[in-house]
Amino acid sequence: MDQNIERELPGSLLANRITRRQVLWLLGASALSGCATSPVGGGAILVGMSEDEEKAVDQKVAPQQFSQDLGAVQDEAINQYLSDVGRRLDAKVHRPQMPYSYRVLNANYVNAYTFPGGAMGVTRGILVDLDNEAELAALLGHELGHVNARHAAQRQGQAMVTQAAMTGVNIVGTAAGFGGLTDLGTKLGASVLLSSYSRDNEREADALGQEYMVRAGYPASGMVGLQQLLVEQQKESPGMLQTMFSTHPMSGERRDTAKQLAGGKYAASNTRDAGRERFMDNTASLRRIKPTIDACQKGEVAMAAKEYGKAEERFRTALKATPRDYAANVLMAKCLSEQDKDAQALEYAQTATRVYPQEAQAHKLVGVLALAQKDPDMAFEHLDRYDRLLPGDAGITFLKGISLEGMGKRPEAAQQYAAYLKRTQQGKAAEYSISRLKSWGYLK
Repeated sequence: MDQNIERELPGSLLANRITRRQVLWLLGASALSGCATSPVGGGAILVGMSEDEEKAVDQKVAPQQFSQDLGAVQDEAINQYLSDVGRRLDAKVHRPQMPYSYRVLNANYVNAYTFPGGAMGVTRGILVDLDNEAELAALLGHELGHVNARHAAQRQGQAMVTQAAMTGVNIVGTAAGFGGLTDLGTKLGASVLLSSYSRDNEREADALGQEYMVRAGYPASGMVGLQQLLVEQQKESPGMLQTMFSTHPMSGERRDTAKQLAGGKYAASNTRDAGRERFMDNTASLRRIKPTIDACQKGEVAMAAKEYGKAEERFRTALKATPRDYAANVLMAKCLSEQDKDAQALEYAQTATRVYPQEAQAHKLVGVLALAQKDPDMAFEHLDRYDRLLPGDAGITFLKGISLEGMGKRPEAAQQYAAYLKRTQQGKAAEYSISRLKSWGYLK
């Protein structure tokens, strides 16, 4: 969290702050340096995680990040289609035993990413710009390349887990003197967590992805098409090209390498069907709302520039086209709150919870905004729902304490404050918790 924000907001929530010791425990301190055989090359590589620990990182971090990207789209057919393409590919990889999983996320920016155990997300922002199934296979193949080469294990995964833990709470309460509404996560999504691959890592993932898609029966030209798309987007809208190639932007080198392989080593594959008709049929419902996605993208770029009036206009355009779009309602709520229009923001956040009650982020928003509107009962209901959907967020524990205190339920509030202090005793929220427990006689 920005130090200036922390100083200005007396109740900023430094949630999920974990020590280096805890990070080492999570990743397996005994495994932080060791040799393994590369699954793809056969040579020795230095890794920081065992295979079981790679899976454990997915279980710990992936659900939080997927929720930051507003959860899987509420379209079972599209998610099933993505999974079908993924399974066609992951049957041909070097580590078929990994628990691969695939989902299309409600995020609007251009992105695809995977965690070290194979939990993968593809944003709707990139899916609607692809032209055929071969390009989709190239996208998934690239991410599978990272998993199979064990790139995250080679860089030990520490930065990923630490950052996820440090930014586990992105919404800071506005009620009871606890500062303004702030979101630290939506501008970058997973790029903060997953963009530190080296140039050689990216080249290897490209090569493996192209190999896997050819093994699975796709034309190698799909990788050329994907990378050409990314080159064009980098020129036209660099603000929305987040994780995929964001650390090492496409200069043309990687596209040209893919083209060389497609025309040489894999030339025979290019007579195969790229699956355009199948892709268009299976993504039709998502492509129908492309104007909504485009408007949300422009709104988020404006939000990042703190041009909130322009952002609000873009989100209104998105909602006019698709009133019950979950992402657009959440983004509008955040945009309005940044403009101190909390009552209006609450209405959009509540709409989002009705549209997608199984996704956590809107419940957090409602909880914080309800506190701002001095409605602790509503706040607790939604914060508790968030806690059940995504348990383990220390900041939510603290805000539940604030809500219960506002409801006059002192013993229950004290339990929440004590639970928060078990997680951290640093920061203004911890100071507040300690002061309450002392004044109520629970601490001396």
